[in-house]
Amino acid sequence: MAIDMNWELMLDGNAVGGLLIEIFGQDLTALWSTCPDCGRQGELATLRAFTHAPGVVLRCPACDAVLLRIAKTTRGVRYDVRLVTKDGFPQASR
Repeated sequence: MAIDMNWELMLDGNAVGGLLIEIFGQDLTALWSTCPDCGRQGELATLRAFTHAPGVVLRCPACDAVLLRIAKTTRGVRYDVRLVTKDGFPQASR
């Protein structure tokens, strides 16, 4: 039986809680969100986190859509957010 390496490397959204605090200045793991692709609702902590790459990717556990990407570069932190939140996604701390 073949092993899907992506599943072996997967964590939950809690694994990037410290990174979210570092970037946005607050703990976002309890932030309630909606996937724009399938409509699944849940906390950021319930998203699938892939951290063994040049950056971090959070995916919807229902449809595997990419909802948040974070990468640290020499020019700073870059992020792309596709999830929908009630009050809007916070801006990065400066």
